[in-house]
Amino acid sequence: MNFASDNVSPFCPEILEALANEGKSSAPAYGGDDISTQLDAAFSKLFETDVAVIPVATGTAANCISLSALVSPYGGVVCHHEAHINEDESTGVAFFTGGAKLLPMEGPTAKLEADELNQFIAEQANRGIHSVAPECVAITQATELGTVYSVEEVNAIAEVCRKHDLKLFMDGARFANAVAHLGCTPADITWKAGVDILSFGATKNGAMAVDAIVLFDPALKTRIEQARKRSGHLHSKHRYLATQLLAYVQNDVWLKNAGHANEAATVLADLLCQHGAHLAHPAEGNELFVNLDLGVADKLRAAGVQFHPWPSLGANVYRFVAAWNTNIAQIKDLNKRLG
Repeated sequence: MNFASDNVSPFCPEILEALANEGKSSAPAYGGDDISTQLDAAFSKLFETDVAVIPVATGTAANCISLSALVSPYGGVVCHHEAHINEDESTGVAFFTGGAKLLPMEGPTAKLEADELNQFIAEQANRGIHSVAPECVAITQATELGTVYSVEEVNAIAEVCRKHDLKLFMDGARFANAVAHLGCTPADITWKAGVDILSFGATKNGAMAVDAIVLFDPALKTRIEQARKRSGHLHSKHRYLATQLLAYVQNDVWLKNAGHANEAATVLADLLCQHGAHLAHPAEGNELFVNLDLGVADKLRAAGVQFHPWPSLGANVYRFVAAWNTNIAQIKDLNKRLG
C-alpha cells in the first residue's frame, strides 16, 4: 500500500469517463469551448456567490499566479514557515510576482494564529522603507501537517488582514479534505470568512492534472488570465482542464473522494495506535504524522507499505497520506501482519 503521497493516486472514474467523452470530437482552443464556459457558473453555485475560475495544470501555478494578483513586486507575503510556497515551490512566488518576498513565521502544527500574526505584521510594518512590508497573508487549508483551520480561525486571521489592509490567500491543495472534516460549506471557510483568492486543489484528490484559481472578486479575472498566459500556463486544449473540474464538482465527487481519504486516514491511525504508535498531533484530514517504533516501521515496510520519515517532527516520526482510492479493507488486513 502506498501512503507516500496522495499524488501517487490515479484519477477517479468520474473524471476518466468525462475525459473519454470529451475526447471524441474537436472543439475551440484556449477556453473558447462549451465546457470551459460552464466553469464560472458551476463554481458560483458551489460557493454561493459569483466567482471567476481559472484552471491551471499544477498547484504551484495556482498558488503563484494567484499571489501575483495580490502582492506587488516589492511587497511581502506572510506565511507559515512550513507552507508549501515557502518549503516546496522553489522561488516560484518571487518569479511570478516579479520579486515579492515570503515572510515566514511560526505557529503550532503549521497554522498561523491571529494574535501572533497581528504582532508579526505590526513589527514588519514598523521597519520602514528599507525592509519589505506585508501586503498579503497566505494560509494553507488543510495545512502541510494535516491540521485544519476552523471557520472561526480563518475569520480571526481575516480580521487581522483587514486591520492592516492586507489581502488573504488560501492554498487549498487539500481544500476538499478540510471541508469534509469541518462539515461546513465551501462558502463558510472562504469568502464569507474573508478569503480573497483560493487555489482549489483537484490533482491530489482524483483529478488527472488540474487545480483551479477561484476568484471571489471576478474583476481580477483578466489580470489573472494575463499572468497565466505570460507564464506559459494557458493550455491550448483548455477543455480538458475544464472537463476535469466540472466532473470533479458535479455530484460532489470532490467531497466524496476527500471524505473517503479522511476516513481511510482515521482507520489507519487507529490501527497504528493499537500497535503502540501515537500521533504527533491530531489528524484532521488525510495526512497522519505518527511517532512509530522502529520495529513496527520495519514490519510495515516488510508488508509492502510505503511512507516517509518526517525528521523535522522527530527522529521516529513518519508521514502517511491516504487518498481517494485507498483500500480500507487492506488497511484492516495489516493488523494481521503486524502481529
